[in-house]
Amino acid sequence: MALATASDLPSADVGPEALSSAELRARIRAGEFDGNTSGLASGFVQCNLVILPERWGSDFLRFCQANPKPCPLLACSSASGDPGLAELGEQIDVRSDVPRYRVFRNGSCAEERNDVQDLWQDDFQAFALGCSFSFEEALIAAGLDVRNVSEGRNVPMYNTNIPCVSAGPFTGNMVVSMRPFRPVDAIRAIQICSRFPSVHGAPVHFGDPLSIGIEDI
Repeated sequence: MALATASDLPSADVGPEALSSAELRARIRAGEFDGNTSGLASGFVQCNLVILPERWGSDFLRFCQANPKPCPLLACSSASGDPGLAELGEQIDVRSDVPRYRVFRNGSCAEERNDVQDLWQDDFQAFALGCSFSFEEALIAAGLDVRNVSEGRNVPMYNTNIPCVSAGPFTGNMVVSMRPFRPVDAIRAIQICSRFPSVHGAPVHFGDPLSIGIEDI
């Protein structure tokens, strides 16, 4: 989710890569863009969004605080039922400003949809977590090929054997995203990503994926 002040809806013939953060969110809100946002909203932090009932909010906050590497918390709702994130920008509406939502029921993904306006409840809280899409721009500026951007694909993601610290009902192993580099470029990428701790920072691992439980990449 690219966050900034909303603006008038841009012309439909302008490609998403040319849009500002505010223009991209306006197009998403209008239902005109539903892809992933890797490589878009240049110069802005991107977020992963979690929306939970208030009764789980304090446990999820503790989970983020205990696991800042996979869950770097940037902002959360100022009050239950508030769909805005004033800390991150004006006129943000978490019910409609994300291209695709996954709705979980009883621990399983039940559906995907383009907004959650009709599902919104007065006790919902939103949490914005830093997203690794945010440092891709810096990698590209350094001359590195970020393959998911150059191929127009979403970044590959994997379950690992690295345990997270549990908090209340929130438990499990770390999920990682992967960018393939030659060894010399991987070292440069680590140096660059280390400058962005609020969006995951330096990689948790590089080298043999088996050592963190990934059997097939």
